[in-house]
Amino acid sequence: MSSIDEIRDSRIQKLEILKKRGLNPYPAESYRELSLKEAIEDFENLEKNKDVKWIAGRIMSIRGQGAIIFVTLYDGTASFQGLLKKDVIGDEKLNFWNEVVDIGDFVEIQGKFFTTKRGEKTLEVTDWHMLSKSLRPLPEKWHGLVDIEERFRKRYLDILMNGELKDIFEKKAKFWDTVREFMKSKGFLEVETPTLETTTGGAEATPFKTHHNDFDLDVYLRISIGELWQKRLMAGGFSKTFEIGRAYRNEGSSPEHTQEFTNMEFYWSYANYKDGMKLVRELYIEIAEKVFGTTKFTSHGHEFDLSNEWEIIDYVKKVEEMTGINVLTSNEKDMMNKLDELKVKYDGTNKERLTDSLWKYCRKQISGPAFLINHPTLIAPLSKTNEDIPMTTQRFQPIIAGSEVGNGYSELNDPIDQKERFIAQQKLIVEGDTEAMMMDNEFIEMLEHGMPPTCGFGFGERLFAFFVDKPLRETQMFPLMRPKSE
Repeated sequence: MSSIDEIRDSRIQKLEILKKRGLNPYPAESYRELSLKEAIEDFENLEKNKDVKWIAGRIMSIRGQGAIIFVTLYDGTASFQGLLKKDVIGDEKLNFWNEVVDIGDFVEIQGKFFTTKRGEKTLEVTDWHMLSKSLRPLPEKWHGLVDIEERFRKRYLDILMNGELKDIFEKKAKFWDTVREFMKSKGFLEVETPTLETTTGGAEATPFKTHHNDFDLDVYLRISIGELWQKRLMAGGFSKTFEIGRAYRNEGSSPEHTQEFTNMEFYWSYANYKDGMKLVRELYIEIAEKVFGTTKFTSHGHEFDLSNEWEIIDYVKKVEEMTGINVLTSNEKDMMNKLDELKVKYDGTNKERLTDSLWKYCRKQISGPAFLINHPTLIAPLSKTNEDIPMTTQRFQPIIAGSEVGNGYSELNDPIDQKERFIAQQKLIVEGDTEAMMMDNEFIEMLEHGMPPTCGFGFGERLFAFFVDKPLRETQMFPLMRPKSE
Protein backbone atom coordinates (compact mmCIF):
# COMPACT_ATOMS: atom_id res chain seq x y z
CA MET A 1 0.00 0.00 0.00
CA SER A 2 1.36 3.39 -1.01
CA SER A 3 2.01 6.04 1.62
CA ILE A 4 0.17 9.36 1.61
CA ASP A 5 3.35 11.07 0.39
CA GLU A 6 3.71 8.62 -2.50
CA ILE A 7 0.06 9.09 -3.50
CA ARG A 8 0.42 12.85 -3.33
CA ASP A 9 3.62 12.79 -5.43
CA SER A 10 1.85 10.66 -8.05
CA ARG A 11 -1.08 13.07 -8.21
CA ILE A 12 1.20 16.09 -8.49
CA GLN A 13 2.77 14.41 -11.52
CA LYS A 14 -0.71 14.10 -13.03
CA LEU A 15 -1.28 17.75 -12.23
CA GLU A 16 1.81 18.63 -14.22
CA ILE A 17 0.61 16.54 -17.16
CA LEU A 18 -2.60 18.60 -17.23
CA LYS A 19 -0.63 21.83 -17.18
CA LYS A 20 1.70 20.65 -19.98
CA ARG A 21 -1.38 19.99 -22.10
CA GLY A 22 -2.32 23.63 -21.58
CA LEU A 23 -5.24 22.71 -19.30
CA ASN A 24 -6.01 24.51 -16.06
CA PRO A 25 -6.49 21.88 -13.30
CA TYR A 26 -8.57 24.39 -11.31
CA PRO A 27 -10.71 26.38 -13.78
CA ALA A 28 -13.23 28.94 -12.55
CA GLU A 29 -15.79 28.05 -15.21
CA SER A 30 -17.94 24.96 -15.50
CA TYR A 31 -20.33 23.94 -18.27
CA ARG A 32 -22.61 22.10 -15.81
CA GLU A 33 -26.26 22.39 -16.85
CA LEU A 34 -27.97 20.16 -14.30
CA SER A 35 -27.39 19.19 -10.70
CA LEU A 36 -27.33 15.43 -10.23
CA LYS A 37 -30.59 15.61 -8.33
CA GLU A 38 -32.18 17.44 -11.28
CA ALA A 39 -30.77 14.83 -13.66
CA ILE A 40 -32.43 12.07 -11.64
CA GLU A 41 -35.76 13.90 -11.30
CA ASP A 42 -35.97 14.72 -15.04
CA PHE A 43 -34.32 11.52 -16.25
CA GLU A 44 -37.27 10.15 -18.23
CA ASN A 45 -37.50 13.30 -20.35
CA LEU A 46 -33.72 13.55 -20.75
CA GLU A 47 -33.51 9.95 -21.91
CA LYS A 48 -36.56 10.20 -24.17
CA ASN A 49 -35.38 13.41 -25.87
CA LYS A 50 -31.81 12.11 -26.15
CA ASP A 51 -30.59 15.39 -24.67
CA VAL A 52 -26.85 16.02 -24.53
CA LYS A 53 -26.03 17.67 -21.21
CA TRP A 54 -23.12 18.50 -18.94
CA ILE A 55 -23.21 17.24 -15.36
CA ALA A 56 -20.47 17.51 -12.74
CA GLY A 57 -19.33 16.30 -9.35
CA ARG A 58 -16.64 14.62 -7.30
CA ILE A 59 -15.59 11.14 -8.40
CA MET A 60 -16.49 8.74 -5.60
CA SER A 61 -15.71 5.50 -7.42
CA ILE A 62 -14.12 4.21 -10.63
CA ARG A 63 -14.90 0.69 -11.84
CA GLY A 64 -13.56 -1.18 -14.83
CA GLN A 65 -10.63 -0.54 -17.09
CA GLY A 66 -9.61 -0.66 -20.69
CA ALA A 67 -12.48 0.01 -23.10
CA ILE A 68 -15.26 0.46 -20.52
CA ILE A 69 -15.13 2.53 -17.31
CA PHE A 70 -17.97 3.28 -14.91
CA VAL A 71 -17.67 6.26 -12.56
CA THR A 72 -19.90 7.57 -9.77
CA LEU A 73 -20.18 11.34 -9.35
CA TYR A 74 -21.49 13.13 -6.27
CA ASP A 75 -22.28 16.86 -6.16
CA GLY A 76 -23.93 17.24 -2.75
CA THR A 77 -27.44 16.86 -4.16
CA ALA A 78 -27.23 13.23 -5.34
CA SER A 79 -25.01 10.58 -6.90
CA PHE A 80 -25.08 9.66 -10.58
CA GLN A 81 -23.34 7.15 -12.80
CA GLY A 82 -21.26 7.92 -15.86
CA LEU A 83 -20.02 5.46 -18.51
CA LEU A 84 -16.90 6.01 -20.60
CA LYS A 85 -16.70 3.68 -23.63
CA LYS A 86 -13.78 3.76 -26.00
CA ASP A 87 -15.97 3.43 -29.09
CA VAL A 88 -18.06 6.44 -27.98
CA ILE A 89 -15.61 8.86 -26.37
CA GLY A 90 -12.61 7.83 -28.46
CA ASP A 91 -9.13 6.51 -27.63
CA GLU A 92 -7.52 9.88 -26.96
CA LYS A 93 -10.02 11.18 -24.40
CA LEU A 94 -10.29 7.80 -22.66
CA ASN A 95 -6.53 7.33 -22.48
CA PHE A 96 -6.08 10.86 -21.14
CA TRP A 97 -8.73 10.12 -18.48
CA ASN A 98 -6.82 7.02 -17.39
CA GLU A 99 -3.61 9.02 -17.32
CA VAL A 100 -4.69 11.91 -15.05
CA VAL A 101 -7.96 11.11 -13.23
CA ASP A 102 -8.28 9.76 -9.66
CA ILE A 103 -11.05 9.11 -7.17
CA GLY A 104 -11.65 12.41 -5.36
CA ASP A 105 -11.22 14.61 -8.44
CA PHE A 106 -13.98 16.98 -9.49
CA VAL A 107 -14.89 16.57 -13.16
CA GLU A 108 -17.65 17.51 -15.56
CA ILE A 109 -18.89 15.02 -18.12
CA GLN A 110 -21.04 15.51 -21.22
CA GLY A 111 -23.22 12.96 -22.93
CA LYS A 112 -26.62 11.32 -23.44
CA PHE A 113 -28.75 9.72 -20.74
CA PHE A 114 -29.72 6.05 -20.91
CA THR A 115 -30.71 3.16 -18.65
CA THR A 116 -28.38 0.18 -18.31
CA LYS A 117 -29.51 -3.44 -18.48
CA ARG A 118 -29.44 -3.41 -14.67
CA GLY A 119 -31.82 -0.47 -14.64
CA GLU A 120 -29.27 2.14 -13.55
CA LYS A 121 -29.66 5.74 -14.69
CA THR A 122 -26.46 6.60 -16.54
CA LEU A 123 -24.79 9.25 -18.69
CA GLU A 124 -22.87 7.88 -21.68
CA VAL A 125 -19.86 10.20 -21.83
CA THR A 126 -18.78 11.90 -25.04
CA ASP A 127 -16.51 14.54 -23.45
CA TRP A 128 -15.05 15.46 -20.07
CA HIS A 129 -13.06 18.22 -18.31
CA MET A 130 -11.11 18.39 -15.07
CA LEU A 131 -12.60 20.91 -12.62
CA SER A 132 -10.40 20.36 -9.55
CA LYS A 133 -7.51 17.90 -9.26
CA SER A 134 -7.32 16.30 -5.80
CA LEU A 135 -3.83 15.74 -4.39
CA ARG A 136 -4.83 13.60 -1.41
CA PRO A 137 -6.98 10.44 -1.41
CA LEU A 138 -10.42 10.16 0.15
CA PRO A 139 -10.81 7.97 3.25
CA GLU A 140 -11.35 4.28 2.62
CA LYS A 141 -14.97 3.90 1.55
CA TRP A 142 -16.30 1.38 4.04
CA HIS A 143 -14.58 2.65 7.19
CA GLY A 144 -14.25 6.38 6.56
CA LEU A 145 -12.61 8.38 9.34
CA VAL A 146 -12.54 6.35 12.55
CA ASP A 147 -10.55 8.48 15.01
CA ILE A 148 -12.90 11.02 16.56
CA GLU A 149 -10.31 13.81 16.66
CA GLU A 150 -9.52 13.21 13.00
CA ARG A 151 -13.23 13.26 12.17
CA PHE A 152 -13.73 16.65 13.82
CA ARG A 153 -10.53 18.08 12.36
CA LYS A 154 -11.38 16.93 8.83
CA ARG A 155 -15.11 17.47 9.09
CA TYR A 156 -15.41 18.02 5.33
CA LEU A 157 -14.29 14.42 4.72
CA ASP A 158 -16.43 13.12 7.57
CA ILE A 159 -19.51 14.74 6.01
CA LEU A 160 -18.56 13.56 2.52
CA MET A 161 -18.18 9.93 3.54
CA ASN A 162 -21.00 9.78 6.10
CA GLY A 163 -24.45 10.30 4.66
CA GLU A 164 -26.06 10.11 8.11
CA LEU A 165 -23.98 13.06 9.30
CA LYS A 166 -24.98 15.17 6.30
CA ASP A 167 -28.60 14.33 7.04
CA ILE A 168 -28.15 15.49 10.65
CA PHE A 169 -26.89 18.89 9.54
CA GLU A 170 -29.71 19.28 7.03
CA LYS A 171 -32.18 18.46 9.82
CA LYS A 172 -30.44 20.96 12.09
CA ALA A 173 -30.97 23.71 9.54
CA LYS A 174 -34.63 22.73 9.32
CA PHE A 175 -34.79 22.69 13.13
CA TRP A 176 -33.86 26.38 13.34
CA ASP A 177 -36.03 27.26 10.33
CA THR A 178 -39.00 25.68 12.12
CA VAL A 179 -38.27 27.62 15.32
CA ARG A 180 -38.06 30.89 13.41
CA GLU A 181 -41.26 30.24 11.47
CA PHE A 182 -43.12 29.23 14.65
CA MET A 183 -42.07 32.32 16.59
CA LYS A 184 -42.99 34.66 13.75
CA SER A 185 -46.36 32.92 13.34
CA LYS A 186 -47.04 33.76 16.99
CA GLY A 187 -46.32 37.44 16.43
CA PHE A 188 -42.75 37.59 17.78
CA LEU A 189 -40.33 40.07 16.19
CA GLU A 190 -36.84 38.77 15.42
CA VAL A 191 -34.17 41.07 16.85
CA GLU A 192 -30.38 41.31 17.17
CA THR A 193 -28.65 42.19 20.43
CA PRO A 194 -24.96 42.70 21.30
CA THR A 195 -22.54 39.79 21.47
CA LEU A 196 -19.91 41.97 23.19
CA GLU A 197 -20.92 43.14 26.66
CA THR A 198 -19.33 45.07 29.49
CA THR A 199 -21.13 42.80 31.98
CA THR A 200 -22.50 39.35 31.27
CA GLY A 201 -26.07 38.57 32.21
CA GLY A 202 -28.90 36.17 31.61
CA ALA A 203 -27.17 33.00 32.80
CA GLU A 204 -24.70 31.65 35.28
CA ALA A 205 -21.52 30.77 33.39
CA THR A 206 -17.86 31.75 33.11
CA PRO A 207 -17.49 34.20 30.20
CA PHE A 208 -14.75 34.64 27.62
CA LYS A 209 -12.95 37.94 28.10
CA THR A 210 -11.41 40.08 25.37
CA HIS A 211 -10.29 43.69 24.84
CA HIS A 212 -11.88 46.46 22.78
CA ASN A 213 -8.91 48.45 21.46
CA ASP A 214 -10.81 51.54 20.32
CA PHE A 215 -12.52 52.03 23.69
CA ASP A 216 -9.54 50.60 25.60
CA LEU A 217 -12.07 48.48 27.45
CA ASP A 218 -12.28 44.87 28.57
CA VAL A 219 -15.46 43.22 27.30
CA TYR A 220 -17.04 39.77 27.42
CA LEU A 221 -18.54 37.48 24.81
CA ARG A 222 -22.18 37.03 25.74
CA ILE A 223 -23.30 33.96 27.66
CA SER A 224 -27.00 34.37 26.83
CA ILE A 225 -28.92 35.51 23.77
CA GLY A 226 -29.57 39.05 24.82
CA GLU A 227 -31.68 38.43 27.92
CA LEU A 228 -31.02 41.77 29.60
CA TRP A 229 -31.21 43.54 26.21
CA GLN A 230 -34.50 41.97 25.16
CA LYS A 231 -35.99 42.96 28.52
CA ARG A 232 -35.00 46.53 27.70
CA LEU A 233 -37.05 46.12 24.53
CA MET A 234 -40.04 45.11 26.66
CA ALA A 235 -39.61 48.37 28.58
CA GLY A 236 -39.32 50.16 25.25
CA GLY A 237 -42.74 49.05 24.08
CA PHE A 238 -42.08 45.88 22.10
CA SER A 239 -44.44 43.13 23.24
CA LYS A 240 -42.89 39.99 21.72
CA THR A 241 -39.27 39.54 20.62
CA PHE A 242 -36.93 36.64 19.94
CA GLU A 243 -33.34 36.11 18.82
CA ILE A 244 -31.45 33.09 17.47
CA GLY A 245 -27.70 33.46 17.84
CA ARG A 246 -24.37 32.27 19.19
CA ALA A 247 -23.45 32.19 22.87
CA TYR A 248 -20.04 31.56 24.45
CA ARG A 249 -19.19 30.01 27.80
CA ASN A 250 -15.63 29.46 28.98
CA GLU A 251 -16.28 26.23 30.81
CA GLY A 252 -15.70 22.50 30.55
CA SER A 253 -16.81 20.21 27.75
CA SER A 254 -19.19 17.29 28.14
CA PRO A 255 -21.65 15.40 25.93
CA GLU A 256 -24.15 18.21 26.73
CA HIS A 257 -21.82 21.23 26.84
CA THR A 258 -19.55 23.06 24.43
CA GLN A 259 -18.00 26.50 24.65
CA GLU A 260 -19.75 27.91 21.57
CA PHE A 261 -23.32 27.10 20.61
CA THR A 262 -26.57 28.42 19.13
CA ASN A 263 -29.49 29.37 21.37
CA MET A 264 -32.88 31.00 20.95
CA GLU A 265 -34.48 33.29 23.52
CA PHE A 266 -37.91 34.92 23.46
CA TYR A 267 -39.53 37.57 25.66
CA TRP A 268 -43.29 38.08 25.91
CA SER A 269 -44.90 41.05 27.65
CA TYR A 270 -48.01 40.58 29.80
CA ALA A 271 -47.37 36.82 30.02
CA ASN A 272 -46.11 34.65 32.88
CA TYR A 273 -44.34 31.31 33.22
CA LYS A 274 -47.59 29.35 32.83
CA ASP A 275 -48.22 31.01 29.47
CA GLY A 276 -44.62 30.23 28.55
CA MET A 277 -45.01 26.55 29.38
CA LYS A 278 -48.00 26.22 27.05
CA LEU A 279 -46.14 27.94 24.20
CA VAL A 280 -42.95 25.91 24.70
CA ARG A 281 -44.81 22.59 24.67
CA GLU A 282 -46.48 23.61 21.42
CA LEU A 283 -43.13 24.71 19.95
CA TYR A 284 -41.31 21.48 20.86
CA ILE A 285 -44.07 19.34 19.38
CA GLU A 286 -44.01 21.46 16.21
CA ILE A 287 -40.24 20.96 15.88
CA ALA A 288 -40.55 17.21 16.43
CA GLU A 289 -43.31 16.76 13.87
CA LYS A 290 -41.92 19.04 11.14
CA VAL A 291 -38.24 18.08 11.41
CA PHE A 292 -38.42 14.43 12.48
CA GLY A 293 -41.94 13.37 11.57
CA THR A 294 -42.59 11.95 15.04
CA THR A 295 -43.05 12.95 18.67
CA LYS A 296 -41.58 9.69 19.99
CA PHE A 297 -37.84 9.50 20.69
CA THR A 298 -35.26 7.19 22.24
CA SER A 299 -32.32 9.23 23.51
CA HIS A 300 -29.49 8.91 26.02
CA GLY A 301 -31.01 5.73 27.45
CA HIS A 302 -34.51 7.23 27.84
CA GLU A 303 -37.75 6.98 25.88
CA PHE A 304 -40.25 9.84 25.72
CA ASP A 305 -43.20 11.06 23.68
CA LEU A 306 -43.72 14.82 23.46
CA SER A 307 -47.41 14.36 22.65
CA ASN A 308 -48.01 12.87 26.10
CA GLU A 309 -49.16 14.96 29.04
CA TRP A 310 -46.12 16.78 30.46
CA GLU A 311 -45.56 16.03 34.15
CA ILE A 312 -45.18 19.05 36.45
CA ILE A 313 -42.25 18.47 38.84
CA ASP A 314 -41.70 20.59 41.95
CA TYR A 315 -37.95 21.19 42.33
CA VAL A 316 -37.76 21.10 46.15
CA LYS A 317 -40.19 18.21 46.59
CA LYS A 318 -38.50 16.05 43.92
CA VAL A 319 -35.01 16.51 45.38
CA GLU A 320 -36.29 15.72 48.88
CA GLU A 321 -38.20 12.69 47.58
CA MET A 322 -35.11 11.27 45.85
CA THR A 323 -32.36 12.30 48.30
CA GLY A 324 -34.00 13.12 51.63
CA ILE A 325 -32.55 16.64 51.50
CA ASN A 326 -34.71 19.76 51.63
CA VAL A 327 -32.58 22.24 49.71
CA LEU A 328 -34.35 25.21 51.29
CA THR A 329 -33.74 24.27 54.92
CA SER A 330 -30.68 21.98 54.90
CA ASN A 331 -27.23 23.37 55.61
CA GLU A 332 -24.17 23.02 53.41
CA LYS A 333 -22.61 20.26 55.54
CA ASP A 334 -25.66 18.02 55.28
CA MET A 335 -25.84 18.62 51.54
CA MET A 336 -22.17 17.74 51.05
CA ASN A 337 -22.55 14.61 53.16
CA LYS A 338 -25.48 13.49 51.04
CA LEU A 339 -23.59 14.16 47.79
CA ASP A 340 -20.63 12.18 49.11
CA GLU A 341 -22.98 9.35 50.09
CA LEU A 342 -24.48 9.38 46.58
CA LYS A 343 -20.95 9.49 45.09
CA VAL A 344 -21.78 12.66 43.19
CA LYS A 345 -18.91 14.95 42.26
CA TYR A 346 -19.61 18.62 42.88
CA ASP A 347 -17.88 21.93 42.16
CA GLY A 348 -18.02 24.53 44.89
CA THR A 349 -19.25 24.31 48.45
CA ASN A 350 -21.67 27.24 48.54
CA LYS A 351 -25.34 26.40 48.86
CA GLU A 352 -26.21 27.41 45.30
CA ARG A 353 -23.75 24.95 43.74
CA LEU A 354 -24.66 22.17 46.20
CA THR A 355 -28.35 22.63 45.46
CA ASP A 356 -27.69 22.39 41.74
CA SER A 357 -25.56 19.24 42.19
CA LEU A 358 -28.33 17.50 44.13
CA TRP A 359 -30.86 18.33 41.43
CA LYS A 360 -28.56 17.09 38.66
CA TYR A 361 -28.37 13.74 40.44
CA CYS A 362 -32.17 13.57 40.41
CA ARG A 363 -32.82 14.77 36.88
CA LYS A 364 -30.77 11.96 35.29
CA GLN A 365 -33.50 9.57 36.36
CA ILE A 366 -36.36 11.51 34.71
CA SER A 367 -37.29 10.60 31.12
CA GLY A 368 -39.96 13.25 30.64
CA PRO A 369 -41.46 15.08 29.01
CA ALA A 370 -41.88 17.24 32.08
CA PHE A 371 -41.66 20.79 33.33
CA LEU A 372 -39.54 21.52 36.39
CA ILE A 373 -40.97 24.43 38.43
CA ASN A 374 -40.63 26.21 41.79
CA HIS A 375 -36.85 26.53 41.74
CA PRO A 376 -35.19 27.93 44.89
CA THR A 377 -34.66 31.69 44.68
CA LEU A 378 -30.94 31.17 45.25
CA ILE A 379 -30.48 29.54 41.83
CA ALA A 380 -32.88 31.80 39.90
CA PRO A 381 -31.59 35.38 40.30
CA LEU A 382 -33.69 36.77 37.40
CA SER A 383 -37.02 35.11 38.19
CA LYS A 384 -40.10 36.37 40.06
CA THR A 385 -40.71 34.99 43.54
CA ASN A 386 -43.65 32.68 44.21
CA GLU A 387 -45.85 34.65 46.57
CA ASP A 388 -47.48 31.51 47.96
CA ILE A 389 -44.30 29.36 48.19
CA PRO A 390 -41.54 31.23 50.08
CA MET A 391 -37.93 31.00 48.87
CA THR A 392 -38.98 29.69 45.44
CA THR A 393 -39.50 31.28 42.03
CA GLN A 394 -41.70 31.20 38.93
CA ARG A 395 -39.09 29.45 36.83
CA PHE A 396 -39.72 26.53 34.45
CA GLN A 397 -37.49 24.10 32.60
CA PRO A 398 -38.54 21.40 30.11
CA ILE A 399 -37.00 18.01 31.01
CA ILE A 400 -36.40 15.16 28.56
CA ALA A 401 -34.02 12.20 28.71
CA GLY A 402 -32.60 13.19 32.07
CA SER A 403 -31.64 16.74 31.15
CA GLU A 404 -32.95 20.29 31.03
CA VAL A 405 -33.55 21.42 27.46
CA GLY A 406 -34.63 24.99 28.07
CA ASN A 407 -35.06 27.61 30.78
CA GLY A 408 -37.78 30.17 31.39
CA TYR A 409 -39.17 32.58 33.97
CA SER A 410 -41.82 34.96 34.95
CA GLU A 411 -39.16 37.64 34.69
CA LEU A 412 -38.26 39.65 37.75
CA ASN A 413 -39.25 43.29 37.21
CA ASP A 414 -38.96 44.58 40.78
CA PRO A 415 -35.81 46.78 40.69
CA ILE A 416 -35.20 46.63 44.44
CA ASP A 417 -35.50 42.84 44.57
CA GLN A 418 -33.33 42.53 41.46
CA LYS A 419 -30.58 44.70 42.94
CA GLU A 420 -30.55 42.63 46.13
CA ARG A 421 -30.15 39.45 44.10
CA PHE A 422 -27.32 40.97 42.08
CA ILE A 423 -25.62 41.91 45.36
CA ALA A 424 -25.97 38.30 46.53
CA GLN A 425 -24.40 37.16 43.27
CA GLN A 426 -21.54 39.64 43.75
CA LYS A 427 -20.73 38.02 47.09
CA LEU A 428 -20.43 34.68 45.30
CA ILE A 429 -18.02 36.24 42.79
CA VAL A 430 -15.87 37.59 45.63
CA GLU A 431 -15.83 34.11 47.14
CA GLY A 432 -14.43 32.75 43.86
CA ASP A 433 -17.56 31.62 41.99
CA THR A 434 -16.69 32.40 38.35
CA GLU A 435 -20.20 31.49 37.15
CA ALA A 436 -22.13 33.90 39.36
CA MET A 437 -23.99 36.76 37.70
CA MET A 438 -22.40 40.22 37.41
CA MET A 439 -23.99 43.42 38.68
CA ASP A 440 -25.63 45.46 35.91
CA ASN A 441 -26.59 48.88 37.24
CA GLU A 442 -27.91 50.11 33.88
CA PHE A 443 -30.32 47.17 33.83
CA ILE A 444 -31.49 48.11 37.34
CA GLU A 445 -32.02 51.67 36.12
CA MET A 446 -34.19 50.35 33.29
CA LEU A 447 -36.30 48.39 35.77
CA GLU A 448 -36.74 51.55 37.83
CA HIS A 449 -38.30 53.18 34.76
CA GLY A 450 -40.64 50.19 34.62
CA MET A 451 -40.87 46.88 32.71
CA PRO A 452 -44.23 45.12 32.18
CA PRO A 453 -44.88 41.58 33.45
CA THR A 454 -42.88 39.40 31.08
CA CYS A 455 -42.22 35.73 30.36
CA GLY A 456 -38.79 34.89 29.02
CA PHE A 457 -37.52 31.56 27.75
CA GLY A 458 -34.44 30.18 26.05
CA PHE A 459 -33.19 26.88 24.65
CA GLY A 460 -30.41 25.75 22.37
CA GLU A 461 -28.98 23.12 20.12
CA ARG A 462 -28.78 20.73 23.08
CA LEU A 463 -32.45 20.02 22.34
CA PHE A 464 -31.54 19.05 18.78
CA ALA A 465 -28.73 16.81 20.05
CA PHE A 466 -31.21 14.98 22.27
CA PHE A 467 -33.66 14.53 19.41
CA VAL A 468 -30.95 12.87 17.26
CA ASP A 469 -29.45 11.04 20.28
CA LYS A 470 -25.93 12.36 19.75
CA PRO A 471 -23.42 14.18 21.96
CA LEU A 472 -23.70 17.92 21.39
CA ARG A 473 -20.27 18.17 19.74
CA GLU A 474 -21.28 15.57 17.14
CA THR A 475 -24.08 17.86 15.98
CA GLN A 476 -21.78 20.86 15.43
CA MET A 477 -20.29 21.24 11.98
CA PHE A 478 -16.89 22.50 13.11
CA PRO A 479 -16.32 22.03 16.85
CA LEU A 480 -13.33 23.88 18.29
CA MET A 481 -10.08 21.89 18.05
CA ARG A 482 -6.61 22.43 19.42
CA PRO A 483 -4.18 23.33 16.60
CA LYS A 484 -2.54 20.22 15.18
CA SER A 485 1.07 19.89 16.26
CA GLU A 486 3.50 19.43 13.38
